Amino acid sequence: MIGEVTLRGVEDADLDVLFEFMRDPEAAWMAAFTAEDPDDREAFDAHMRKIRANPETLNHVILGDGVVVGSIASFVMEGDTEITYWIDRAVWGQGVAGRALALLLERVPVRPLHARAASDNAASLRVLTRAGFKPVGTDVGYAAARKAEIEETILVLS
Repeated sequence: MIGEVTLRGVEDADLDVLFEFMRDPEAAWMAAFTAEDPDDREAFDAHMRKIRANPETLNHVILGDGVVVGSIASFVMEGDTEITYWIDRAVWGQGVAGRALALLLERVPVRPLHARAASDNAASLRVLTRAGFKPVGTDVGYAAARKAEIEETILVLS
């Protein structure tokens, strides 16, 4: 069971671990909106270089008792600040996402803050609503991990 949850900036040494998290088929299915090919390390590295260089993006790894157990970020898309996170499946159900999100919300004062989750990802929707996000609508988009269009829930924290 994870005790302390903290955040720190993403370091080069974290990339191997983050890449492996995102290759987990069950986690990718739940996240749904993932890279087209989760095994493409070159594409992953190029994406990470791009987002780490963007001054409007705040990228952190989530540490559980000092060990990387996920990632969390805020970024600007079409003028809206959004958040995203990925939790290692080995620590699902231990409150890591909720605690990490609370820490990120302290660092990102922008409101409204937006989030999206696959509409069938009940755990992620629960994390977001517990943090104060309110569902404001749905959208349909192509989910690479599922190779299909699916519904996603759009949430806002005012």
